[in-house]
Amino acid sequence: MRSIVVCGAGTMGSGIAETAARSGFDSLLFDPSQEALDKARARIGKNLDLLLDRQKITAIELEDILGRIRFTAEPEKCIGDIVIEAIIEEIGAKRKLFAELASINPSKTILASNTSSLSLGEISKNIDDPSRFCGLHFFNPAPLMKLVEIVQTDETSMQVVRQVMDFTRAMGKTPVLCKDSPGFIVNRVARHYYLEALQLVEESISDFAQVDRLLENAGFRMGPFKLMDLIGNDINFTVTSSLYEAFGKAARFKPSAIQEEKIRNGEFGRKSGKGYFTY
Repeated sequence: MRSIVVCGAGTMGSGIAETAARSGFDSLLFDPSQEALDKARARIGKNLDLLLDRQKITAIELEDILGRIRFTAEPEKCIGDIVIEAIIEEIGAKRKLFAELASINPSKTILASNTSSLSLGEISKNIDDPSRFCGLHFFNPAPLMKLVEIVQTDETSMQVVRQVMDFTRAMGKTPVLCKDSPGFIVNRVARHYYLEALQLVEESISDFAQVDRLLENAGFRMGPFKLMDLIGNDINFTVTSSLYEAFGKAARFKPSAIQEEKIRNGEFGRKSGKGYFTY
């Protein structure tokens, strides 16, 4: 695989495109919004400038990386060896996009979704050949986080699994193969890192800062509230809600009223300037 297409120019999509380009792949970043593309271009440029300042890359390497990333708002240009979807966590939107991607790409193109919680079997229903489809779940921020969940559906071919495993290793990532199930591995286990922390605050046992401070002192690199602010409360809440529904509204996955209020108030975290903390 040499040519990589990423659909969705948000934080995750731009991060995946940047990671691929830094690893020597030709990357195309698609989004129907020119504003989103402009923000992604600026975000990637800022990240690379930081690497240059820290002497992690040279000026020549920076220019080479930027030269490997293209941006487009035209969906018909989304043709590559692998196409990775990183759009809104809404199954209808993903199905529609994959139907279009499957129709314009050759049969050998691998189609992958970066969904963190939705059923891949449901997403792939509009794909003519679901054997070439899988989950490719990066973690935020994609350029820094090493783990990638490779999610295999009942239809995914082993050849596709091997190709995607090799691709993620070529990007310096650590692939872990898992089956299609709600939340896969990490989000299913990590959900309670967030929900139990929120419950402590709801019960007035502690506050945001204290919970984060204690868990960081216990060895976690980032407390749950700082992490939710980094991920985005809207995204984090959507994943929790998805698992809550997928597990028959099991009490252990019930979304938090505190987080729901944050979303109503537009307090998404770092990207909005305010979440559990102010930025």
